[in-house]
Parts: sequence; C-alpha cells; structure tokens
Amino acid sequence: MTKHVVFFSGGIGSWAAAKRVVERHGTANTVLLFTDTRMEDEDLYRFIDEAAANIGAPLVKIAEGRTPWEVFFDRRFLGNSQIDPCSETLKRKMADRWLKANCDPADTVCYVGIDWTEEHRIIRLAPRKLPWIYEAPMCDPPYVDKRQMLAWLKNAGIKPPRLYEMGFAHNNCGGFCVKAGQGHFANLLRTLPCRYLYHEQKEQELRAFLGKNVSILKDLTLKALREKIEAKGQIDMFEIGGCGCFVDFDAEAA
Repeated sequence: MTKHVVFFSGGIGSWAAAKRVVERHGTANTVLLFTDTRMEDEDLYRFIDEAAANIGAPLVKIAEGRTPWEVFFDRRFLGNSQIDPCSETLKRKMADRWLKANCDPADTVCYVGIDWTEEHRIIRLAPRKLPWIYEAPMCDPPYVDKRQMLAWLKNAGIKPPRLYEMGFAHNNCGGFCVKAGQGHFANLLRTLPCRYLYHEQKEQELRAFLGKNVSILKDLTLKALREKIEAKGQIDMFEIGGCGCFVDFDAEAA
C-alpha cells in the first residue's frame, strides 16, 4: 500500500494539500511531517496540532536541534535570498533523513504545499528528488488562492496562524526568512519589533564574527533598513521575497 507523506510546514498551503491528500487516499497510510527550526512563532504549534486533528492523520514532529542562526555561525555563512543553509540543514536534510529511515521510494509519495501560482517550483523540484515521487496537490484543479484556502480553514473551525493576520506571506521561522525582502522585514519591524531587533543583533554579531560586510538583504543590513524606516526613507515595500524551504535548491554554502 502506498504511503503518503505531507510536508506539514505550518502554512495554509500544506494544510490544504493535506486535506486533498486524505480526500483522495484516506488517513490510514498518510503522515504529516513537521520539521521544526526551533525558531517558529509560538502560535504555529497551536495551529499544527489543531490542523492535524482536523485532517485526521498522525503528526510527526522532528528537529535537528539548532536554530537558523546557530547554523549560520556553525557554517560561517549568512543565509540570503540565493543560498539558504538554514532550510537546507533544518528542513530538507532532516526530511530526507526521516524518509530514508521510515519509507521506501518504491511505495511512497511526498507532497508539498505550493499552489498553482508557483507551479514552476514543483516542476523544478520533482526531477531532482527522484526516485522519490513529489507532488503538489494545490497545483491541481479546482484552483484556489491563499485567500480561499484561509476561508476554507475558517469554515473548518480552525483559527488561522496569527502571522497571516499580521500581514506575513508565510508562517515559518516566526516571520523571519533569509529569502525575504525589504517589505517583509518592514512588516516584521512594525508588528514584532522585539523579534526584528533580535535578528538585527544576530546579523551584526555574525558580521563581526566573520569579519565580512555581509547581509541578508542585497543592499543593506537589517540595522540600516531599520534606520532608514525610522528616518522616513523610501524602501521597497513590494519586495516581499518568499519562503521555499522544501522546494528551492541552491548552491551549497561555503
């Protein structure tokens, strides 16, 4: 019997994908796999427990143990929009390890929560993961967008993760992401300033540790971005960026 493994990130897309998987295949041989970065928003844990109970399949939680910042220091490399040692180490490799220990590619299908608006990502991902089979149920009809998925979630009686209500595009890493842009970090500063200042401080510490002029954003540090916002300077609020922990593969960090 085929085993169905849904990468359950804590985002609305992975919940919707899991709903479609159990509609098609049932819950008996379905597993929801959550890989914890140890830097998640506290409300994510409430959400994944409620969402898993709604789906009816077992929720498996795994963690490498480090946070993204600990990975950056250990690897002596600051993640950015092009290279993400955090998700490579804490998400992809952990999931691969669990799959190899618990499943057989001959009778396993893996599912990610991307939707039809980013279908190019599953097209890119699937060939790279062979012999494991990867699918994206939300790329199939009927096509729904994130707003409709959130309405579906509410109709199921589940409160959406609070980061969505705060204006974040995803519910990973507590609103932090090295693939995010100026607009995303500006929202983090506005809604969760203490969290923003924590990441600003860690970026400064890593810059000093490496002795290099590196930054998450392309043209400025988080400190410089905050000072620019506080001075009413112009920033690119449309530069949101995007989280792609399970579907983006970049060059190995140095």
